[in-house]
Amino acid sequence: MSGEDWLATRFEANRSHLRSVAYRMLGSEPEAEDAVQEAWIRLSRSDTATIDNLGGWLTTVVGRICLDMLRARRVRPERPVQEHSPTIADDVTPDPELEAVQADSVGLALLVVLETLTPAERLAFVLHDLFAVPFDEVAPIIGKTPAAARQIASRARRRVRGTPEPAGADVLRQKEVVNAFLAAARDADFTALLEVLDPDIVLHADAGAAAYGTEAPLSGAADVARMFLGRAAAARLVLVDGIPGLVWMRRGEPVIVFSFTVTEGRVEMLELRGDPEYLENVELVPLKG
Repeated sequence: MSGEDWLATRFEANRSHLRSVAYRMLGSEPEAEDAVQEAWIRLSRSDTATIDNLGGWLTTVVGRICLDMLRARRVRPERPVQEHSPTIADDVTPDPELEAVQADSVGLALLVVLETLTPAERLAFVLHDLFAVPFDEVAPIIGKTPAAARQIASRARRRVRGTPEPAGADVLRQKEVVNAFLAAARDADFTALLEVLDPDIVLHADAGAAAYGTEAPLSGAADVARMFLGRAAAARLVLVDGIPGLVWMRRGEPVIVFSFTVTEGRVEMLELRGDPEYLENVELVPLKG
């Protein structure tokens, strides 16, 4: 078997998987087939001796092709939903793998929901959540760090589930707790802070937050309370990726995001994040107190 025949055989062994990835990304059989064919062209022009994992390489390439196609699609007029209908055109040979895809969670309803995501959100969600591609591999495709890719996928996941922000008594209760924390900190009310903090609270801070003098990790209600006495005057109540939290703004830009874990009406864990990549991708929505 010649080198070209061997490569074609290996590619065909991955074709069904690649079509599944492309269909989930694009929601269109013809476009999925185009993406797979483009992947073959790129493979045939590449130095395969440098490819250690052909399946992973092809998945990455198809992901990048689909990302480009999605971005191009967003600048064109919107297509009718019917174009995403999982029906097979007369000139397309039915594929068992693709029919299985159409029959499972990626039906018409989910494809319509996926259309509401940005290209990066859609790719991160599809590759990680549906195909278990690690964020270390997703990140370079969308030009982000693994942490940012994880954040983007998390946001996409909430939107796919139809819960861009949580609702219900738990969220209202968390808002009350965060408001109580903010008021006590602003008023330098040590006793009120102790009441809102779990005795075993743990405070974490990333390097971005630590650069502003945050002492972390820190544990225990008394030590955490002392740290925030009179120091939250510039903080604002927001939804942090749909969860009530705080943000410290400077010159109109977020500097540090406060994420709270509330259990039984008390703050059990507090995370301060000021990493620029995180701040670029976190979704912050102002809340009224």
